[in-house]
Amino acid sequence: LLLGIHGLPLAKRISLDRAAEIKLSCRLKSKYSHLKNLQVTWKKGSEIIPHNKTENGWSIQLMISDVSKLGSYSCILKGEEEMRATFYLQPKVEAKEKPIISYRGGMAILICKVSDYAPVAWTWYRTNGSEQIAINDSVLAHKYVINRVFANITHLKILKLTEEDSGIYLCEAAFKLGKSKGKLQLKVLTYMVPLKPFVAVVAEVVALITIIFLYEIYSKKKE
Repeated sequence: LLLGIHGLPLAKRISLDRAAEIKLSCRLKSKYSHLKNLQVTWKKGSEIIPHNKTENGWSIQLMISDVSKLGSYSCILKGEEEMRATFYLQPKVEAKEKPIISYRGGMAILICKVSDYAPVAWTWYRTNGSEQIAINDSVLAHKYVINRVFANITHLKILKLTEEDSGIYLCEAAFKLGKSKGKLQLKVLTYMVPLKPFVAVVAEVVALITIIFLYEIYSKKKE
């Protein structure tokens, strides 16, 4: 549900990963309920489409079965001033949710894909706090290689990993109707990290054997 705000256009992006039946609704906040004789129009792009009047507002029911149904849908209310709320329906970018773990000196491959739809372009970003830095593999060819395996899949290969390469990476798919992003997390470890539990166990065993050995020597001397 998207609430209309007087005088300010609102926008909401909705990512879909499969065919779905959805309902888009808009209504005025209660403080604007005194407005009368509003002219309400729903549009897909610039095309007017039929809508339903409900007790709380105005809505449309959609069956999103193919790419032609994607795009922008706007709820426009005209009175003394115009109020507009727009939904952008776009494909969902699929990215691995669990962190990707690799080791220092090795290589990592990050993968993103879009189901059913082919983006116009892909862009990879690395985050630095709140900042998103676009990755240019032609300038940093010694570090990054970006492969677009198929139209709907992109790979980011990161070479010669260091601990500094750990962090959040974003893949952005650009469509004619808008953009959508997927997020991946990379963790770079040293080879000692997985060995630490083993080293700890070995250290405990060595300490125990040493204690037993010293106790035996002490017992013999005492005898």
